[in-house]
Amino acid sequence: MNAVEIHGLVKRFGSFTALAGFDLAVPRGSIFGFLGPNGAGKTTTLRIMTGLARATAGHVVIEGVEVGKGRLPIGYLPDTPGFYGWMKAREFLAYIADLHGLDHPPIDATLERVGLLDAAKKRVGGFSRGMKQRLGLAQALLPSPRVLLLDEPVSALDPAGRKEVLDILSRLRGELTVFFSTHILNDAERICDDVGIIDHGRLVLESPRDELLARYARPIFEIDAVPDEIPQLEALAAKLRALPWVERVSQEGARLRVTVNDVDAARHDLLPMLVGLSVSRFEMLGATLEDIFLALTNGEAPPVSAPTGGAA
Repeated sequence: MNAVEIHGLVKRFGSFTALAGFDLAVPRGSIFGFLGPNGAGKTTTLRIMTGLARATAGHVVIEGVEVGKGRLPIGYLPDTPGFYGWMKAREFLAYIADLHGLDHPPIDATLERVGLLDAAKKRVGGFSRGMKQRLGLAQALLPSPRVLLLDEPVSALDPAGRKEVLDILSRLRGELTVFFSTHILNDAERICDDVGIIDHGRLVLESPRDELLARYARPIFEIDAVPDEIPQLEALAAKLRALPWVERVSQEGARLRVTVNDVDAARHDLLPMLVGLSVSRFEMLGATLEDIFLALTNGEAPPVSAPTGGAA
């Protein structure tokens, strides 16, 4: 029932090892987030999956077809798609249909799916970045692929453009398999069913998203103070870092985030330490995908709490 299976994938460029050999399985019909910092090996992996690059060792099978040994049932959107600006949107998709040898391409239906039917007769050169990205999605979807491969599909978009693209991807769940790389963790947490984290060419972790969040659950306290209290918040952060029940402290402006390993001690000691501060919010949170990602890619292993039995 896997749409994508990767076995022992290695890629070297001279003496540099971009992919150090990893296995990966992506369930059919899922939305899979391939996460990693810049330079981790995400684009290299996707290029091998599409056949645009050759692996040094290992192989990739997509819907039963091994890459390099048959026609792949995929659609692909690179991180920086190129367009002919003088073409109109409908003309561009007709061109893509000819490249695929499609007899009766669903051009208007595909444009409607990505919210561009009203712009079908407009020149692509006048499109916004978000519209171009949705047109890129349209060309990837046009041949009715069984697996959609996307390289950083929302990284260069503003919040409104990101939401539009993510909503389109979310509606594809169950219809086909979506495999997309990203370093924007909030987006992955929002729509992904499963995630894999890659760092320095090695697969650090692979798991269903919900099981991952439960497995690495760690209590986190967030404190919001008024902006005038930022110096006092910095002093509090310094005190907290010295305490044995505190694992990590981060500060963004007037917000303090405290990760703890002893909830009882935190509940008992943390509130009294806020006396004298003008606090607008004090809340205990669960772990986020960003917390797990940062811990794993920094070489830390978050303590396991209440494992659910998923692969990690």
